[in-house]
Amino acid sequence: MYKVLIIINAQQVSNTSLTASPVTNRMMTTLKEAITTVNTDENDIMVEVRAAQQLLDENNSYDEADPNWICCPLTIDLPPNFEFPRAKLFQICRDIQGTRQWVEQQLNIKTGNQIKTVWYGNYWLPIVLTTKGPMYGEVIGEGQMPNSYQQPVEFPDHQRQSLYNLGYHLLEGIAAQPAVYLLQFGFQNEELIFDRIWPFPAAPALASVGIQEPNLYTCHWQCLTQQPIRDLVIA
Repeated sequence: MYKVLIIINAQQVSNTSLTASPVTNRMMTTLKEAITTVNTDENDIMVEVRAAQQLLDENNSYDEADPNWICCPLTIDLPPNFEFPRAKLFQICRDIQGTRQWVEQQLNIKTGNQIKTVWYGNYWLPIVLTTKGPMYGEVIGEGQMPNSYQQPVEFPDHQRQSLYNLGYHLLEGIAAQPAVYLLQFGFQNEELIFDRIWPFPAAPALASVGIQEPNLYTCHWQCLTQQPIRDLVIA
């Protein structure tokens, strides 16, 4: 039996109420749908949703030592002393400045650290890291409306290969485990600029729902449970 802990950025989560942003709600709902779609026998799954700030409560039933538990954070902001199998990885990804510095030194790629103004990448490369290796999805771009995203965004082959090379070596460098990752990046005068890496399908991954088969939330669950993914297809 799978016991799934979904962790979200919310003010409150209880049996009777949920106070979270619309985007967070969509992420949580889409992941829950992915879990029940892949695992059709609902009797074999228990899904529990918790706000990140509730993780250290005494009534938290999650037990890292129990192999039946699968921890699925949908937020990077976790308590530093919350232990789960990917805790160290999340701490590395949360250290944006340090990750950028590693990319500069090890891969000789320009990052947001080298831009004097506040800068954020507006593209995301999905990387579906299976037990057999990485699969690269179509790039997601930022839409015109806040918290809106679109997939696919077309890039020339030489830019794609640079992104794939960056993603491969970065995930190898941080000892990434099977999951869905979003490589956030942008351009300055046509030069690739690395921003950060997300160790879960963050909000831009919502663009894959109804567009990519399987969508990135389904891929995430399949990676966490080591189920095979044959291909990523754009509808």
